Amino acid sequence: MTVEGGLDEPGELEPAQGSLHLAAPEDAWTVADWEREAAAVLRKGRRLGADDADDLVWAKLTRTTLDGIGVTPLGIPADLDDLETSGRPTRQGDWDVRAYVDGRDAELANEESLLDLDGGVTSLWLRVDPDTDLAVLLKGVLLDLAPVVLDGADPAAAAAYLTGRELHPETNLGVPAAAATAEIAAAARKLEIRGFVVDATRVHDRGASDAQELGWSMAAGAAYLRTLADAGLSVDEAASLVEFRYAVTDEQFPSIAKLRAARRLWSRVLEISQAEPREMRLHAVTSRPMMSKYDPWVNMLRTTVAAFAAGVGGADSVTVVPFDSPLGRPDALGRRIARNTSHLLIDESHVAHVADPAGGSYAVEKLTDDLARAAWDVFGRLDDGADLDVEIAAAVKRREAEIARRERPITGLTEFPHLDEVLPERTPTDEWDGVRRYGASFEALRDEPPASAVFLATLGTVAQHTARATFATNLLAAGGIRAATGEHDGQRVVCLAGTDAAYDEQGADTAARLRSNGAEWVIVAGKPRDWADDNCAMGVDALDFLTRTREKL
Repeated sequence: MTVEGGLDEPGELEPAQGSLHLAAPEDAWTVADWEREAAAVLRKGRRLGADDADDLVWAKLTRTTLDGIGVTPLGIPADLDDLETSGRPTRQGDWDVRAYVDGRDAELANEESLLDLDGGVTSLWLRVDPDTDLAVLLKGVLLDLAPVVLDGADPAAAAAYLTGRELHPETNLGVPAAAATAEIAAAARKLEIRGFVVDATRVHDRGASDAQELGWSMAAGAAYLRTLADAGLSVDEAASLVEFRYAVTDEQFPSIAKLRAARRLWSRVLEISQAEPREMRLHAVTSRPMMSKYDPWVNMLRTTVAAFAAGVGGADSVTVVPFDSPLGRPDALGRRIARNTSHLLIDESHVAHVADPAGGSYAVEKLTDDLARAAWDVFGRLDDGADLDVEIAAAVKRREAEIARRERPITGLTEFPHLDEVLPERTPTDEWDGVRRYGASFEALRDEPPASAVFLATLGTVAQHTARATFATNLLAAGGIRAATGEHDGQRVVCLAGTDAAYDEQGADTAARLRSNGAEWVIVAGKPRDWADDNCAMGVDALDFLTRTREKL
């Protein structure tokens, strides 16, 4: 099978022919009204000039993804003009709460699995070795009620263990789609379960963008269909045996759109393959690269947003990675919070009780369409022999540049770091080998803090220097560097913080006095000055600045 034709499916969604206005005339707002009010706010924040046109707010507030897709600040009916979309969520009711367990220590994993199941988890995703004792690992697990997805098992041994047992139909042998064979497919069909997984989190963990993750998954799915079709199965039989796994991040709307786009893409692949329409089985996992090992408690917030996006996007199963996973094997608290995140969203927020919550949203429909088209382009390039590694490397470079400039802030790491925090102790594990966290470069600086501090010299009153002193202190802390105050005690590196007026009046003399007292490198918080060696301000490449500063220390 080759990628032929476009992604469009005409007639799925027609632009509205009219609209019903429920607001009173005096409460009705136009796009121009919004532009005017938004521009007024941006002018107060000095993000727009007095003479700038109001409609510049679109350029200022639209965020561009790594795939070059604009995430609009306001959805409007015109977003649906000529838009053709599909892939709406098909899940009805609560999603499957799926816990991930490292099952290579079968006895420990069995204890953790049973605790998770007692706590409300409804399925298990188990990492195992080919020689893992499944009898020990799954002891006490009611396989007819709780489906298990095996990751790394010997398929023949797994099938042999499961034979003769009553199984939930969403049980999965967990064989990577790239390793699919007719024999494994036959074993899965005999057991009346699934056999294969297209795991796109593997490329996500390497730094792939959303479109690259989706495009890769379609390429992997198409190759899987080809393999089993060549082995004698029908495309419909092959499609019934596979589920897809995607990562969801704390970028809420792109994550919602990703899952909706995935359905549209797979539907198109099946159509091209002349298969019957079939619902896509979709497993969403909260992103591991987005998590940080410093201030790991913030991971609870990140995974909550990601799980919400997964539910709204219609994931059939959702795995929340425990907040303490970057530190090692998660403990009981981490696992409890992970499973309860879904419970709170389902049972208290009632997210699962609404059919397709994002459906009809101008912004989400447009973003879904744009992402699906970008992913289809990636799929086509891969089918033509493009090197995915090269494309991922480019996405990683763009992301890391944005993180270095703190345009993609990481709370607790690049923003508001706490140098005196005591990290929870966890048992080391190799679970995160091959995962590059988005804040890895900053974490490396925190791992080896310099012995010396930067002296913070403030000019003027507290009210005058607080803003820049706080900015400089937090920026330095992001690189593991402490800021010392009080009397200058010969520190080699100093940072001056004050107003521009104070710099004009006192800056040069203060810098000279500090140099006479042993300072060798003078930084100014704000715009560059002739009497300073370096400066730090909003928009600076923080990683580059911190590396230079540490070298001077």
